[in-house]
Amino acid sequence: MTAALAAVLCLSQAMPARAPAAPAETAQALSRGQAVEEALAHNPQLEAARQQVAEARAGAVQATALPDPSLTTTFDELRQPFGVGAGTREVNLGLTVPLPQKQVLRARVARGDVRTAELAYTTLRQQVAAQAVQGYDALLVALRHARDLEEAHQVALDFVRRTEARYQGGTVARLDVVKATVDASQVQNDLIAAQRDITNARAALNRLMGRALGADVEPADTLAAPPPIADLEALRARAAASRPELQALAAQRTASRAATQLARQFWLPDLSLEFARTADPGNPSSYSTSVGFALPLFFWQHRGGEVALALHRERELAAQALDLSAQVEQEVRTAWANASTALQQVAFIRDQLLPVTEQAYRIASSSYALGGSSALEVLDARRALLNAQQQYAEALGAANDAVAELELAAGGSLPAAPAANPVPMPAPGGAR
Repeated sequence: MTAALAAVLCLSQAMPARAPAAPAETAQALSRGQAVEEALAHNPQLEAARQQVAEARAGAVQATALPDPSLTTTFDELRQPFGVGAGTREVNLGLTVPLPQKQVLRARVARGDVRTAELAYTTLRQQVAAQAVQGYDALLVALRHARDLEEAHQVALDFVRRTEARYQGGTVARLDVVKATVDASQVQNDLIAAQRDITNARAALNRLMGRALGADVEPADTLAAPPPIADLEALRARAAASRPELQALAAQRTASRAATQLARQFWLPDLSLEFARTADPGNPSSYSTSVGFALPLFFWQHRGGEVALALHRERELAAQALDLSAQVEQEVRTAWANASTALQQVAFIRDQLLPVTEQAYRIASSSYALGGSSALEVLDARRALLNAQQQYAEALGAANDAVAELELAAGGSLPAAPAANPVPMPAPGGAR
């Protein structure tokens, strides 16, 4: 055994092919759906959004609350400050009575704010679900890469031994041994980076699920191509009817119209009622009642102030509605194009690229065994096959992520499409 081969084998034994696994009782096997459920139940961002909805509901109660009455007592004709004597005493009870139609409009405005907060929470739930799917797929891809590299590393070491044996027999040049050793070292270096990707992917998924970043997560699902996607027009219709952002803007416009009506009723001020009882020693008690309201004498200030503000707010929301509708349609079109392209890439790599690279590797390996090709040809063919396997894994992950983005753009689960068999992952390592 040469020094180069011994060095590669020693380094391979010193470096673990995979990070040490946690005890079986601490590892949690999760399916993609379970990961989404965990994220929706424990993600801190969603908890903050739920509290915002509760704040909006409390604000609605506050906006329509009746003013508290006021009670004052006045002592007159006293001999010293802050004294209580036998002088005249007056008790006043004041009430502010809002007009019923104003209360109805205030309630409409408050309900619009609550509805907007609820739909913002729905939007965030959909975003977190999509992020959980993408994080799960990233972990699957990282694990798949590591498995491919582990098997490629073992194949590379076997090839180093075969080349070394042929070199000792005088059938290959010393350069073939060096090339095989370099290839094994490169695969081993890629395997080190793959372990880093697994650790980062697990941490990202744990954060989405609201768990400790270092917790062990073992996916229960495998990489497979998603089913065919629905027609673009069906998705556009679904998005127009289901996107929470559009519904939230519609709720804001409804509340804005109510706010405009409320502002225009400045000439109908709330009534202030006051009841007073005066007690004077030696004289009978007397009572008084007063009714007051604000006089909108400077009406132009109201028209140029709160009324104009409400009208411009309505026009602002109308412009935002046009832009948001176009934005939603553009997002659906972009997501549909990405998903369609990703599925085509999966089919191409599966049906075209992988079979060709597997065949090339088989031919090169067989020819090398018969002495008809060089080690460089075998190594190039093996590297091409490994790259194709990695591209396939990444294409499957990208396809699932693209479908998740399409569901997010469509505002919910995708409409049913023609059934298709899922595309499974090929056997680890391809043909040998």
